[in-house]
Amino acid sequence: MTIIVKYIINHLNLIINFEKMIISPCISICKTDPKTGYCYGCGRNNDEKKIWKTMETSDKWKVENLTAIKKRLSGWQLVSFEESYKHKLENGISLFKQKLLNE
Repeated sequence: MTIIVKYIINHLNLIINFEKMIISPCISICKTDPKTGYCYGCGRNNDEKKIWKTMETSDKWKVENLTAIKKRLSGWQLVSFEESYKHKLENGISLFKQKLLNE
């Protein structure tokens, strides 16, 4: 294989892997409830936030954590999270950051 073909294959693999990535649930509302220890925005605790950032964290753990987060949130908080997380998945930016950019 030529160097150019290897280069193209490597970049295609990066694109494919990026599309399979499980995106962090952070929606840029980073305030922690002092009573529960969970973020008002994404519903994670500080340990979960750290785990999401490590390269060793498995996709299985991330999927399970997303499920746990959604069970932990309720009412307007769950609706807000789901709307903003969906926007982040589709547009690469949370609704909060998008609104800041539009101001």
